[in-house]
Amino acid sequence: MAMLAHLLQVFSGFIGPLIIFIVKKDSKFVKYHALQCLIWQAAYMVIGIGAMAVFFVFMIGTAMHAPHGQPNQPPPAFVFLFPLIWLFWMGGWVVNLILGIVYGIKANRGEWAGYPVLGRLLLREYNPSAL
Repeated sequence: MAMLAHLLQVFSGFIGPLIIFIVKKDSKFVKYHALQCLIWQAAYMVIGIGAMAVFFVFMIGTAMHAPHGQPNQPPPAFVFLFPLIWLFWMGGWVVNLILGIVYGIKANRGEWAGYPVLGRLLLREYNPSAL
């Protein structure tokens, strides 16, 4: 189930790990891995939504202050920020895929492997002897 939580996050975002976290309350090992997936997905979504909000604010701001003599040109924010946000989402998806596969394999082996930074914090809660 811990491996499944990691692999499901690639395809279902936070829904798969959330269901596994709720269903497997009796296993600290599964809860540890599912909670890592949930926190990673939440951070990825918050950062992504924040980036999109900044993008829309810049889009509206540049559209309102654009000179009226140049019709049919996209706002500068679209030209510069859209590729960066697109790269962020694609890069995040690649990181999501790598984390899901690598830590899914480690969970299948029975390792208390944790994501960088996040894993150590959760490991203190769920398995202090593994530190």
